Amino acid sequence: MQAMGFSSTDISDRIIEAVMAQKLAPGARLGEQQLALLFDCSRTIVREALTRLSVRGIVTVSARRGWYVIEPSQDDAREAFEARRVIELGLIRGMKKLDKAALKSLKAHLAREKAAVRGSDVGARSFLLGDFHVCLAECLGNHLLADTLRDFTARTTLIAMLYQSSHDAAQSCDDHVRIVAALEAGDIAGAEALMSEHIGSVQSHLRLPAHTDPLAQLRGALAPVDKAAPAERARPLHSTAGKRGGKALPLDVSTPSPSSSSPSGKDDNPSTYLGALL
Repeated sequence: MQAMGFSSTDISDRIIEAVMAQKLAPGARLGEQQLALLFDCSRTIVREALTRLSVRGIVTVSARRGWYVIEPSQDDAREAFEARRVIELGLIRGMKKLDKAALKSLKAHLAREKAAVRGSDVGARSFLLGDFHVCLAECLGNHLLADTLRDFTARTTLIAMLYQSSHDAAQSCDDHVRIVAALEAGDIAGAEALMSEHIGSVQSHLRLPAHTDPLAQLRGALAPVDKAAPAERARPLHSTAGKRGGKALPLDVSTPSPSSSSPSGKDDNPSTYLGALL
């Protein structure tokens, strides 16, 4: 990269683009010194850029880790998609007519999208698919909401990376084509319905982990200890099902059965490990 003396706005814009192109993953560290060297500027300018991105919800900072790209939670994911629905459906619902210049701009963007989907540049494809929504807001004449959508689109890109979205890029592009076709035909209600369906489809393809008991491991470790004497625990079973040749078979509770063990032969119950250590 040539020395150009980048401004804080240049740096923040470049980081947003990298996120939308999936070149910066959730949790990626952003060192002030490295960025200052890369963009040929002072650390003060870098800090200004990162602070701006922090306010916009793209990066965060901690005393221990420094600056890094956010790692959205499941609640963050839900809220981001809800916000996009409100903004994008409201933009379409409030539009009066798509003029020729705006339509030309949208169709040019779709042509670049289609080429990117056919090509092998994953970064360009990811960026253009996300930037369609920003372009649409700009074409509908609301640059303030376009800036807001850029941030939400960057967040949903991080969400898709973190939760391994299985949504098909070609399907997203087809959805965009249908939305623009409805707008061109003056079918505002149809375009709104298509956008709602599109956002819902992208969200539904996230592989969000199932809700689990956050106290499961601690609950198992702190369960009451069986304080019976070893002889009592090894007492033979007196059921006929446990007898062979008329003699009762002892039940050794200290050895897990194969069916309750992991493939490695170790019991996956955390309380077992604790007991083994004690």
